[in-house]
Amino acid sequence: MSDKIFETRGTSSSFFVEKTVRLNAARQGAWRLAPDWLRHWRTPEALLRLISPIVLLLLWELASRWGLIPPRVIAAPSQIGGTLWAMIVSGELGRHLLVSLQRALVGLSIGVTIGVIAALISGLSKRGEVVLDSPMQMLRTIPSLALVPLFILWFGIGEFTKIALIVIGTTFPVYLNLFAGIRNIDPKLIEAANTLGLSRRELIWHVILPGSLPSFFVGLRYSLGISWLALVFVEQINTTAGIGYLASDARDFMRTDVIVICLLIYSVLGLLIDGLIRTLERFALAWRPTFVRN
Repeated sequence: MSDKIFETRGTSSSFFVEKTVRLNAARQGAWRLAPDWLRHWRTPEALLRLISPIVLLLLWELASRWGLIPPRVIAAPSQIGGTLWAMIVSGELGRHLLVSLQRALVGLSIGVTIGVIAALISGLSKRGEVVLDSPMQMLRTIPSLALVPLFILWFGIGEFTKIALIVIGTTFPVYLNLFAGIRNIDPKLIEAANTLGLSRRELIWHVILPGSLPSFFVGLRYSLGISWLALVFVEQINTTAGIGYLASDARDFMRTDVIVICLLIYSVLGLLIDGLIRTLERFALAWRPTFVRN
């Protein structure tokens, strides 16, 4: 009796194994008949990175619909998306966005220009450092917000004050990084340039300025971040347009959906402009071995 049971179990087990092998063979045969692009398909890393944000958005939406997250704390993603679309269609968002971009880019351009000129004067000349570096360091240690009352007394509460505050915040990162980049040029490069008979002008143009470009781009990226931080503050000083004004007005009416939209715009624009600067850096520093290898 036991031999028959053992034989029956062995037969069923072998049948199961044989059936599994056949199924796997059939699947492999069907997979071989699939197109080449499907057989070599690999899920892009960008799609894999989107999984966790999508899951978080779904949990956020469910928690809002079930009443676990009240609208006064934060609006649901569906409500935020609807409000965003309505603001885009009406043109309200584009109008405020254009005003904010203009303020940020004008202030950043002026601040970077002042920082570059001051860094070149201080970095390329010992006398320039003695004259200019001390006032720049003193101004750098003054908080930008502490200058607001003085600027309002001097220039009023118009656009000039807002742009001036952005300029103050964006000048010093460029100045400090570019100054350090100029002074930290490899002495062997200077010695090689002197050996080749380069004049001072040629030395600055062909050796010092290219060698300090990496530090300049670091300072430029820091200035970009500070320009957005300054923009958030200055657009709450007697303004009638701008993303900061939208956020301030939404706070008064407890519109958390509009506040979240403003925060998303700040982050996305900062990311896009930072990506643009990194692209310019990649082209400007193509001579560096690290960029060539990558």
